[in-house]
Amino acid sequence: MTFERRRTLWIGLAMFFASVLALAGALLPLPFVELGPGPTFDVLGKSGGKPLLQIEETTTYPTSGTLDITTVNERGGADSGVFLGRVIVGWLRPDVKILPREALFPDSVSQSEVNAENVFAFSDSKSNSIAASMGYLKKPIKTLIVVAAVTEGTPAYNKLDPGDQIVAINGKPIHTLDDVDSALSAIKPGETATVDVIRDDKPSSVSIVTTTNPHDASRAFLGIEIGKSYRAEFPITVNLEGVGGPSGGLMLSLGIIDKLTPGELTGGHQVAGTGTIDPDGKVGAIGGIGQKMAGARDSGAEFFLAPAENCPDVLAAHVPAGLTVAKVATLTDAVAALEAYNSGKPAAGCS
Repeated sequence: MTFERRRTLWIGLAMFFASVLALAGALLPLPFVELGPGPTFDVLGKSGGKPLLQIEETTTYPTSGTLDITTVNERGGADSGVFLGRVIVGWLRPDVKILPREALFPDSVSQSEVNAENVFAFSDSKSNSIAASMGYLKKPIKTLIVVAAVTEGTPAYNKLDPGDQIVAINGKPIHTLDDVDSALSAIKPGETATVDVIRDDKPSSVSIVTTTNPHDASRAFLGIEIGKSYRAEFPITVNLEGVGGPSGGLMLSLGIIDKLTPGELTGGHQVAGTGTIDPDGKVGAIGGIGQKMAGARDSGAEFFLAPAENCPDVLAAHVPAGLTVAKVATLTDAVAALEAYNSGKPAAGCS
């Protein structure tokens, strides 16, 4: 075989393998996550034919405008990826972020675990929004002790669920976090713990054979984390499915305040925002602020409430034209920002 024929053959093979690799890249998902603008959900509106925020057995007042929870549309995840074409397009769009999968999800975490964590985070956010809004309105709250998480493979797995209210353990009433510790300290490893819970407003009793606590061989172990949940003295229900994570807390709190007070908190404007909320009304940082601002503007929002801790991200992102962004560190700040905007005064922004 002559040199020219060998050279032609090698070039042909190289082009063939390059084509195969290009085709594989186009057809096989790559280990990236695409974050884009997601849908918005009006706290003052309806979801699934029901009021998204339903308050009963107390006086409520008419509202107008919107208080939109903003979301991020995520493609890829802990167990999947994104196709090459979407990665390239995402790099070119200012309202889309492409991140390596490991930047968001550790290798040891499955998508089902991520989904379960997001569901509980949203439930916890609903609870905190009730506590924060009741605190702002100077109304009393009830504190419940609940299952915050259940570790896979432990005695409580598939027997207790996150969100279960713990009423008693082996007949001992549970009112505080210390009550749980006291009740478990009276149980030896290997003995059965009878846990009385309320799940979906229905009481039930669960028997769990304990094991040895990995951190203290003298103590019994269930495999649960314990937390607090908050309730108002009247029913407050959030009818919103398919949304996870804690970042809707601020907007839920504002919706509760708007419905329980005379006047219109929005001034008739379309308002959107994001931010976690703690029981004391502190607003915390979230992820995907750029995508949430874009989604808010796409839905017609004029005014956007952003956590003060996210100001560096707001300044680094592409703020859509026509959207005014106010920074808030507390629930009180958020109410004040809305009042300022409604009266034509400038609200404190990120600068």
